[in-house]
Amino acid sequence: MKLDLPHILVVDDDLKILELINDYLVKNNFRVSKANNSLKAREKIENIEFDLIVLDIMMPGESGLNLTSSLKKNNFKTPILLLSALGNPEDRIKGLEIGANDYLTKPFEPKELLLRIKNLIQKNKSQNKIKLVKFGPYSFNLKNEILKKNGKIFILTSSETKLLMILAKNEGKPIFRYNLSKILNIPNTSRALDVQITRLRNKIEINKKFPTYIQTVRGRGYVLKIE
Repeated sequence: MKLDLPHILVVDDDLKILELINDYLVKNNFRVSKANNSLKAREKIENIEFDLIVLDIMMPGESGLNLTSSLKKNNFKTPILLLSALGNPEDRIKGLEIGANDYLTKPFEPKELLLRIKNLIQKNKSQNKIKLVKFGPYSFNLKNEILKKNGKIFILTSSETKLLMILAKNEGKPIFRYNLSKILNIPNTSRALDVQITRLRNKIEINKKFPTYIQTVRGRGYVLKIE
């Protein structure tokens, strides 16, 4: 199997449906990961970058709707296609309102699922042309806010990601402390910004005393040295 095939996460507590979708997508040139509940889905989402998520609404524990809402509130960019046996308009509208990208009612034709998946992936690619900021062994995707080190996902906290995003978007130009503090909603007179910078440096810099990537610009602020 080619590793550059689109990677789909299918989440459904009905193991029969889970396997049927898996087999059909694999036959149609997709890589597939499976989860039978939201907890396992979250574990995979934290470690793998997917092209799309097919997510059942009605599951024990955390529902598909709650998982979708939680992900989207955290600026999750991967398209989500909801599946549900509940076909009334209110359920469909609720799913779309919380951030799902599409909604398919069970039972469905496998070919329709396939077409919807292809359309969502293509639409996401056209809307989110990848822009990578590279520095040393790192590459930071400005669209999905994912940092990779030597091609592997490098985990940051949400605040660290936000700080890196601001620096990366400035395209190698220094950004004033005042502006950084304002965007991060940190008092400019406090040491909170220094703490945030130090935490990010501690994760990505080899030499903490003489940072290579996140450098201090005397009298101005900070700059991310990009390639």
